[in-house]
Amino acid sequence: MITRLFLSLSDNTRGALLMMASMAAFTLNDALMKSLAGIVPLFQLLFLRGVMATGMTGVLAVRGGALRARVGAGDWALIAVRVGAEISAAYFFLNALFVAPIANVTAILQCLPLVVTLAAALLFRETIGWRRLSAILVGFVGVLLIIRPGTDGFDRSSLYVLAAVASITTRDLATRRLSSAVPSMLVTFVSAAGVMLFFGVLMTGQEWVTMNVASWSIIGMSAPVILAAYVSSIAVMRVGEISFVSPFRYTSLVWALILGWLVFGEWPDMVTLIGAVIVVGSGVFMLYREGQIARAARARVG
Repeated sequence: MITRLFLSLSDNTRGALLMMASMAAFTLNDALMKSLAGIVPLFQLLFLRGVMATGMTGVLAVRGGALRARVGAGDWALIAVRVGAEISAAYFFLNALFVAPIANVTAILQCLPLVVTLAAALLFRETIGWRRLSAILVGFVGVLLIIRPGTDGFDRSSLYVLAAVASITTRDLATRRLSSAVPSMLVTFVSAAGVMLFFGVLMTGQEWVTMNVASWSIIGMSAPVILAAYVSSIAVMRVGEISFVSPFRYTSLVWALILGWLVFGEWPDMVTLIGAVIVVGSGVFMLYREGQIARAARARVG
């Protein structure tokens, strides 16, 4: 019933829902990772999470026949680019997350909709209406209120997040270019395995830190969460218009504010909150506008 209802929605609406699910999963995973900052070294943390996520993804990929799919050289090249970008994004973003409030770090990440949308317009010739572009630009103004470049609030962690933005943009555009014949679960498995292997190699130069039951439990919880984030983030780039679905990354701000307050006792200042309201509001406007367009299209058909 739920699957049938989901498939009956427009591509853009399904893309928006997938993006919101992806952001909820990524933000929850960020909170779990941040809770281990200073307890487990970053490389060890990413390696162990990768082992668990790769194992679970491998089982799903085998059962679904994804590993038997025939993939062309061009698609393998795009998958390789995506894996490299995923590794880079994880490294830069978590380095920032370990030293800065989760809401602030997530807020800076909200410049992604503008960057991804403009990149898609340039590379894929996607049309961007003036209302949609205006909503994205208004959201970006909110981001500027949050990061306040040129002030003490713009530090090395901000630069790390901007590096993560570049990495995620590359990842998403590479995903968009994949042919429809490439199973999403195959891409998920290769991405998880790539992150595991890369940080496993880096971990060999570090001393292993013995973990307690609580640390193992948190990593165990993060593995299925990051798996859900991987799957939904790949699916969302393969449905709907990038210029429409990308701004729904703004919903991660809501989760970051809630988790930052509940888990870490962090609460942003008033200017940051105003910026957050602006970026979320721009995303809500776009969803409302899409509903108007869909209703108008149904009326014309009727």
